[in-house]
Amino acid sequence: MTTGIRNPFRPGAGHMPPYLAGREAETLEFSKILSQERILQNLILTGLRGVGKTVLLDSFKPLAIAEGWIWVGADFSESSSVSERTLAMRLLTDLAIVTSGIVISSPVTTAGFVQSKEEEHRLDFEALMKKWNEAPGLPSDKLKSVLEYVWAHVVPFKKKGVIFAYDEAQNLTDHPKEQEYPLSLLLDVFQSIQRKGIPFLLVLTGLPTLFPKLVEARTYAERMFHVVSLDKLSKEASSEAIVKPTQKGSVKFSANSVNSIYEMTQGHPYFIQYVCREVFDIWVSNIAREEELAKIPVNEILQKLDADFFSGRWSRATDRQRDLLAIIAQLKNSNSEFTVQEIVEFSMHQPHPFSNSHVNQMLSSLCSVALVHKNRWGKYILAVPLLDEFIRRQLAQR
Repeated sequence: MTTGIRNPFRPGAGHMPPYLAGREAETLEFSKILSQERILQNLILTGLRGVGKTVLLDSFKPLAIAEGWIWVGADFSESSSVSERTLAMRLLTDLAIVTSGIVISSPVTTAGFVQSKEEEHRLDFEALMKKWNEAPGLPSDKLKSVLEYVWAHVVPFKKKGVIFAYDEAQNLTDHPKEQEYPLSLLLDVFQSIQRKGIPFLLVLTGLPTLFPKLVEARTYAERMFHVVSLDKLSKEASSEAIVKPTQKGSVKFSANSVNSIYEMTQGHPYFIQYVCREVFDIWVSNIAREEELAKIPVNEILQKLDADFFSGRWSRATDRQRDLLAIIAQLKNSNSEFTVQEIVEFSMHQPHPFSNSHVNQMLSSLCSVALVHKNRWGKYILAVPLLDEFIRRQLAQR
């Protein structure tokens, strides 16, 4: 490959693309959330993997800080919701990172309870845990007490509030059998804090299963959140994501190339980055021979994409589950919502049809291995963008 020519495209989980295209409307929605005088709505960013939820969340951070907000955040892993205490510790650990620079004074008393002097200490994790241990009640009561205590010491800094921004929030769940309700605790605590006028804002990102899970835990969650659903990019935005990163370089995409890449990716941000990286590398390796930079090796790139991205997911399915997924991939609405009845009716024309109960059972199993999502009541979607295209390619090879 010719040296000195850097490939600007960055496919990967949560990697900021060289140019963030087509998310102006979502950014405007976030700005509206920030402008609330009193927190009445929190924000959820939801969508399939690869649509850019993490990237968009990262782009919100500097906007919020510029508006005078404190930003606290991380990922919610499965371990974060093992118990109510572990969730509280996740929040306090992240909060302590930004509050540890605050120095506060506490009165020190001597024998006879006479105040003699004041002792200074930082509002670090140790200080937050001391307040946690001193607070009475359940974990939710303790967490409320600590958050109110923190806000009392943040007020002098004239900040608008604190944003708790968490990715992969669909991992949060309650555990009734263990009598642990970390997801409910999160909702209860923030509703209580916000009702008291304390501007602590929740911004959560997650898969389409997130919002139904929140509402199932607490029905009032439907009124707590404004949901922004991320979808694939428009053709215009996709073109910008393809063309703008190379505008100042020696390698440029022609109009025909842009159209080809859009047809391959259908506007999904991750796939745009993946295909553009592959095309860019191929062209750079040929540029020394001054070969034409117009033809894209579509089949070869799709084969590599299948091996890198889809094959591992496909291997999670049993043979019979693959038969069901093959039927889904042949539905007219395979790239959007579909129902059990639609699958059953289509299968009637196949050698081995499915019954309603069998489809319901198998869809539940496919949800557990993250190949299908239950989008809403009676509606399902494929959990991976362009999975239907991959399946149809597998069927064509039979």
